[in-house]
Amino acid sequence: MRIKLSEERREDLSTAVRQLFQDEFERDLSDFQAQRLIDFFMRQLGPPVYNQAIQDARAYVLTKLEDIDGEVYEPEETP
Repeated sequence: MRIKLSEERREDLSTAVRQLFQDEFERDLSDFQAQRLIDFFMRQLGPPVYNQAIQDARAYVLTKLEDIDGEVYEPEETP
């Protein structure tokens, strides 16, 4: 898994997962269980979401490059 989370982000996510399970399912999770869920979803969702974000950014940049004259063209005055 190439996508890495900082320890602070993992702790925040673990807390959020544990809270979700408590609120929605009335089930207590250990930190270990929450971490395992985070790892699972990172493996399953991380690459597809990351790849989609890259494709979206690429499409955005290409759209801007196609209209670069309209975006940054400065008309020249003729003498």
